[in-house]
Amino acid sequence: MATTTSAAVTEPPGLETQRKEIESLLQEHELRAGDTWYLVERRWYEQWKEYVETGDQNSSSFPGQIDNTELFEELDSYHLKERLVENEDFVLIPAEAWHKLLAWYGMVEVQPALERKVVDLPSLVKVEVYPVEIFLCLHSNMENVVTAQFSRADHIHTIQKVMMTQFDVVEGAETRLWMKSSDTSCERLRNVHVRVLDSCLSSGMTVIMEMRNADGTWPSSRPQIMRNSVEEQDSYRGQPGVCGLTNLGNTCFMNSALQCLSNTPPLTEYFLRNAYLEELNFTNPLGMKGEIAEAYADVIKQMWSGRHYSVVPRIFKTKVGHFASQFLGYQQHDSQELLSFLLDGLHEDLNRVKNKEYIELRDAAGRPDQEVAEEAWRNHRRRNDSAIVDTFHGLFKSTLVCPECRKVSVTFDPFCYLSVPLPVSKDRVMEVFFVSLDPVAKPVQHRLVVPKAGKVFDLCSVLSEMTKIPANQMVVADVFNHRFYKLYHADESLSCILDRDDIFVYEEGDEVVLALYLRERSHYRDYGSGSSSYGTSLFGHPLLMTVPRGQCSRDALYHLFLQRLARYVRPPDPSEEEDEEEGEDDDDDDDEEEELYKTQTNGVSYDSQQGAGHQQPCEEEEEEEEERGECPPCLPQANRRQAKRKGCEARRRKLLFSIQAVNSNGTTERGMGEDGSAFSFSSQPYVAMDWDPDMKKKYYNENEAEKYVKHQSMEVPHQQTTVQLQECIELFTTVETLEEENPWYYCPTPVISIYPTLSVLLCHWKLFRHLDFSGCLLRKTGTNGEPPSRYDLIAVSNHYGGLRDGHYTSYARNKDNGQWYYFDDSKVTYAREEQIVTNAAYLLFYHRQDKIRQPTLPAPLDSSSPTQPANDVTSPKHDGMEGATPCVNMETD
Repeated sequence: MATTTSAAVTEPPGLETQRKEIESLLQEHELRAGDTWYLVERRWYEQWKEYVETGDQNSSSFPGQIDNTELFEELDSYHLKERLVENEDFVLIPAEAWHKLLAWYGMVEVQPALERKVVDLPSLVKVEVYPVEIFLCLHSNMENVVTAQFSRADHIHTIQKVMMTQFDVVEGAETRLWMKSSDTSCERLRNVHVRVLDSCLSSGMTVIMEMRNADGTWPSSRPQIMRNSVEEQDSYRGQPGVCGLTNLGNTCFMNSALQCLSNTPPLTEYFLRNAYLEELNFTNPLGMKGEIAEAYADVIKQMWSGRHYSVVPRIFKTKVGHFASQFLGYQQHDSQELLSFLLDGLHEDLNRVKNKEYIELRDAAGRPDQEVAEEAWRNHRRRNDSAIVDTFHGLFKSTLVCPECRKVSVTFDPFCYLSVPLPVSKDRVMEVFFVSLDPVAKPVQHRLVVPKAGKVFDLCSVLSEMTKIPANQMVVADVFNHRFYKLYHADESLSCILDRDDIFVYEEGDEVVLALYLRERSHYRDYGSGSSSYGTSLFGHPLLMTVPRGQCSRDALYHLFLQRLARYVRPPDPSEEEDEEEGEDDDDDDDEEEELYKTQTNGVSYDSQQGAGHQQPCEEEEEEEEERGECPPCLPQANRRQAKRKGCEARRRKLLFSIQAVNSNGTTERGMGEDGSAFSFSSQPYVAMDWDPDMKKKYYNENEAEKYVKHQSMEVPHQQTTVQLQECIELFTTVETLEEENPWYYCPTPVISIYPTLSVLLCHWKLFRHLDFSGCLLRKTGTNGEPPSRYDLIAVSNHYGGLRDGHYTSYARNKDNGQWYYFDDSKVTYAREEQIVTNAAYLLFYHRQDKIRQPTLPAPLDSSSPTQPANDVTSPKHDGMEGATPCVNMETD
């Protein structure tokens, strides 16, 4: 940039000395980027050369004062003429030679010195004769435009300083620059440390400076809201930091994490005092070009301005989605996932290390832990050095032990937050219904404590201790929709059984086990299915029954089933049977009994001739069965039909139900029971009791069937166990084997405070009011002679419900007045410390006690009221409002 020179003229040396000194400087100086050279009008320079070569100080060729008048377009602005040619219109001399000539001869008054920079252009180093000419103005007054020239080697910070001086901007005010390249759009000049050349600024462009508002917003992005709302927000004065965050649509997870970070004193104060501006890293390939750090800073400054009820974090949300596509849109997410991304993004955006060097790790080789830890921390800081590292990073010790040679490998690894597992109980509580063989006994509900990794037999063993029934006489079944969804084997894992399953345990004997379903027949035949059978539907609870192998005839099963259901099925008395028989004799069209016996033998389908598990009855038994009208399953087909007809003629009374072989789903497969086909006792047989609707209504007591009793184990409340922090730490530090193929024992031991830089501890576990890590630290003495091991809770992110349909809130302690607040999106209320400990706690923030400062402001007078809104916070609706500027659209922000 051209400057005016008013150097005093000194007595020049001899003419020969002048010539040699200037020629020597011209020969020695090479063009180096960043150096300063000067333009001198060629005619004056040639006359000076002629003068010194004469050796006569009284020569008429004396040049007089340096005069560059011929190089200017006009003398009012001293604007350089276009298309000047070196060595024809001017010569270039290095700064040292210029200052000598200026001291010897002086310069025409008021004329500026034509100072120019050497710039390193792509594949070319040259003196920049024509600088970049830029128009400067303030965002608040774009009509007041100033023209200035800058070298392409100047940094944007130089333009910023010139503008602050030119427009009398208060020192310390936070400003930012925009480059206006057209009439409608602007682009942020984010990195003020880059050169004009690298920022793509060119002559004729306009640079706009805007200053941050007192409420933390920028004029270019302030929402267009109604005048009254603006005045209301401008007049509002509240406690800094006590500010809600508007829910943009399922963004409570983001709001909760931001409130916790906002109330982390070291990080918030770092942004509020603008320390981040000098540490923005725009070149880090792992970072976000400083945009995440700037967006976060904007939110923090608005929240801590004390001038907002609630802030709309729309720009921040947009930036997060731009750099982390998983957060695009408005789906619910995990606050811990968002926090992990944000801390990593802030770290890389603020990383003071511009070029990460390769570091070869050394083995501990038996060295003291303190030495190994200090080396690990130095190596970590050589690649990672930021405010996030200063605040959140620490080391934990990992130990690998070879089970054979017992070699120990120790490493110290960095961490940003601890994700400590909660102790998992080895037991499991299950609720089951026990069904006794006693037909009059109601099912009994039991609450059992069983091994979590146990087998079905373990469940039966525990239940056996309560019922005194041998475990090997129990069958465990999952009952669903009136049928057996699954029958479990004794050696199956209990993990197959879910807590929501309805588990029934049936007592069984040594006989054949039948699975018995209850079905109700419809009043109409199901002709649409291609058969003339009746449609059925399952009802009630299924049963497992043990049946003696010798009692598988129709009458025997019928009476056994009646006896098993005696608690809620009333058998008809003889007078009712006589009435029903008379009704049947009169009704010749009723063919229900005919339908029953058409597909079955004595009401039950069996295997043909060689039914599994059946033995041939003796001849005497066959003559007795024929006399009773019964048909043994071992008779030939012709004899069975004859016996069936004889039985049907002998007994025509109405049955309460019929018996039908079915599959495991409780349905009768097509053709089942025809041609003598039957189920086999070699596999699990399923049998259905088919009830006529009228008979069911008359003899089946549904209310009684559903009754059960509760065992005394159900009276003991199932309490959630309280987990102590020490249990978590012990679990975290338990020695374990890495893999089967790599059987090294692994033991991570957290070493939280090797250096006192870790002032804030972020934990991902259940809630604890105070933490004491004295047992887990390397003994590095604190200021009071004790290890800095105690941490106090300062913020909690709460999660309610499920991940997809849950809700996040937060508790946080204000750093200025020490008061706890409850943040629920845009709503903020006071909170008492006893309210903070809840089962909803998800993310925990702790501040080391020796780093916590005393509150600078008194606590609010009405803070004892937990329902009193803090600062009467109400959130104006900002959804759908976009940022704006009076004249230009600054789209990229």
